[in-house]
Amino acid sequence: MDATDEVIELCRDLLRIDTTNTGDLDTSAGERVAAEYVAEKLAEVGLQPEILESAPGRASVVARFEGEDPSRDALLIHGHLDVVPADASEWSVHPFGGEIKDGYLWGRGAVDMKDFDAMVLALVRQMRREGRKPPRDVVLTFLADEEAGSTYGAQFLVDEHPHHFEGVTEAIGEVGGFSVSVGGDQRLYLIETAQKGIDWLRLHAKGRPGHGSMINDDNAVTALAEAVARVGRHRFPIVMTPTVQAFLEHVSEILGIELDLDDPETAVSKIGPIAMIIGATLRNTANPTRLAAGYKDNVIPGRASATIDCRTLPGQSEIFEQQLRDIVGPDIELEYIHRQPGLETTFDGALVEAMSAALKAEDPGALPVPYMLSGGTDAKQFDKLGIRCFGFSPLRLPADLNFGALFHGIDERVPVEGLQFGVRVLDRFLQQS
Repeated sequence: MDATDEVIELCRDLLRIDTTNTGDLDTSAGERVAAEYVAEKLAEVGLQPEILESAPGRASVVARFEGEDPSRDALLIHGHLDVVPADASEWSVHPFGGEIKDGYLWGRGAVDMKDFDAMVLALVRQMRREGRKPPRDVVLTFLADEEAGSTYGAQFLVDEHPHHFEGVTEAIGEVGGFSVSVGGDQRLYLIETAQKGIDWLRLHAKGRPGHGSMINDDNAVTALAEAVARVGRHRFPIVMTPTVQAFLEHVSEILGIELDLDDPETAVSKIGPIAMIIGATLRNTANPTRLAAGYKDNVIPGRASATIDCRTLPGQSEIFEQQLRDIVGPDIELEYIHRQPGLETTFDGALVEAMSAALKAEDPGALPVPYMLSGGTDAKQFDKLGIRCFGFSPLRLPADLNFGALFHGIDERVPVEGLQFGVRVLDRFLQQS
């Protein structure tokens, strides 16, 4: 079976395996089943995959595909098998049904990121059947726990099994290489060269506990609510990073938009739906996501807490912390629950040239540009090993599809033709990498 046909079957099978990651060991499910499926598909074509478990059921797969010249530095291709939860009552199809309709393959994980997992599997299987090797060794990883911070997946492999990545200097992974139509027959293809840091933290307020019927001027809930409101309404200053400036300069020239680097938001507002992602990379952000206080309706608690999802620009984590402390005030305690730095590399070199050439060969209207991801991926873990990481999971998308809204969204889906396009691009890319 040709890879462009098999990718549909593989992606459908993966979507039908519920790999929901709740962030809780007791309720997350399916990663082991998905890992065994992937390992079987790799073993069928003569590779020797290894399943590595960090905790019961939290399984990742690693395999090395030997290249023509094993003395060269190796390439890492990483994908994750877990997905965020999905409420079936909110979807128009079952989120784990793997249904094909209207030219799309539907399901939780269709774009985040079982589509890429399937592309890589399909291509590797075809190459092995045809007796083809990549120019250099390729390390394949299919990981657990990306959706909850990578602790049981990429972090576990990097910390406990780093020998699997010996000789690896470059990597490709998710959320890059997808198209954004910009009018006429031109499409931007956003290649991820940077991503924001993750600074998840909790705010804690303390006060005087007491009866709910009494006047209380030292109420922990009130203090917390006021601090959370200040954080939620605050807009941090614009910081122009090299990647975002390069993106805006490329796009402004292509679209004929006037770019004022002192007012980049005006340019961003003119680039369509992708503005949601790009706009979030102009500054540090902090969004309140959870609140916790009290244990009875008529008792004023002595402590109240809130979770804040903070995303920081590369090199901004320490500066951001001081800014946040100034906003919440001296009486609010900050507790970090997860902290990973932002990443940034340059948009140059042989690997970037290979990505660009592969995209242009399959789409003559392709305009590859660098961009910064507003979220984070497993690349943060592989960066610890000195690996230069890019987001490159190519998809050609319909002009009217709001791709960014599909990530963790309702009715997540991927165009079938986009999957097949991705396989062809990856094939060309690997031949040139």
